[in-house]
Amino acid sequence: MPELPEVEVVRRGLERWVAGRTVREVAVLHPRAVRRHEAGGADFAARLSGSRIAEVRRRGKYLWLPLDSGTDGPDFAVLAHLGMSGQLLVQPSATEDERHLRIRVGFADELGTELRFVDQRTFGGLSLHPLTADGLPDVIAHIARDPLDPLFDETAFGGALRAKRTTVKRALLDQSLISGVGNIYADEALWRSRLHYDRPTAALTRPRTAELLGHVREVMLAALAEGGTSFDSLYVNVNGESGYFDRALDAYGREDEPCRRCGTPVRRRAWMNRSSYFCPRCQRPPRSTEAA
Repeated sequence: MPELPEVEVVRRGLERWVAGRTVREVAVLHPRAVRRHEAGGADFAARLSGSRIAEVRRRGKYLWLPLDSGTDGPDFAVLAHLGMSGQLLVQPSATEDERHLRIRVGFADELGTELRFVDQRTFGGLSLHPLTADGLPDVIAHIARDPLDPLFDETAFGGALRAKRTTVKRALLDQSLISGVGNIYADEALWRSRLHYDRPTAALTRPRTAELLGHVREVMLAALAEGGTSFDSLYVNVNGESGYFDRALDAYGREDEPCRRCGTPVRRRAWMNRSSYFCPRCQRPPRSTEAA
C-alpha cells in the first residue's frame, strides 16, 4: 500500500489538474470499485455529478476530494482507497481505456482531460463520506496527524509513545499514534536512527524520540523529492510516472547487501506478516529479544 510520500505525490497532481473543476458525469465500470459506498454505484455517480472539487486533502496515507455543491462549502468528500494497486490518473479524454479502468470522471469544461481510477487487483476504491467539523471524512476521523503536518504535536506523540508500551516499529505503524508511516519508511527511519525494530518504546528518551521523528521526516521528504518509491508499475503519479526513491533506500529491500554505514550485510526477518530489514551491527536488538 502506498505510504505518505506516494499519496502526497498523487495529491499534488490532483490539486494541479482536478481541484476547482466541476464534475459533469461519472461512469462506474466495476462494482467493487465503489463497494465501500453502501448506496451503490448509481448513487455514487449521481451524487458526485454536478459537484465542484475543492482543495484536495490528505492525512497520512488517506486522500480525499472535498465536494462543493455551491451551498455552504464542502460537506461531503470522495475518499480514495488506493489499496495495493489503485491509481488515480488524469488522462486526455480521447486516450484509450486502461485495461483495469474501474471509474471514469468527466468534467464540465473544455480542458479535454478526465480523472480515471484504475485498479488491477480491485482492493482499492472510491466512496462518498460526510465531513467532520475538522474537514475529515468521518470514517478516518480517528487517524492521527502525520509528521509532515504543521500541527503535529511532537510532545504529545512522545508521551503517547512511551505510554503505549509496545515496540518501536509497531508504534510507527500505529495510525492512531502517527499516520502515514508504513513498512518501507519505518525501516528506513529506524536504520537512520540505529534502532532495532523490536526496541521497547518505554525505553525511548525524549531526545531519542525527537531524533527518530527527525529521521522519519527526513526520509519522507527525500522520498517526496524523488516522486516516492516504486517497486513495480502499480504505483504511479497522476501522469502515470513512477517514483525513484527505491534507488536510495538504505535498508528496505537490501537483504544481504552491505550496510551503507558499516558494511555488515543487511538482514531480513519476518515481522507481522511483513518483513523487517535492518543492520545487525548498527541496529542491535534489545537484550530481551533473541538476536535476529
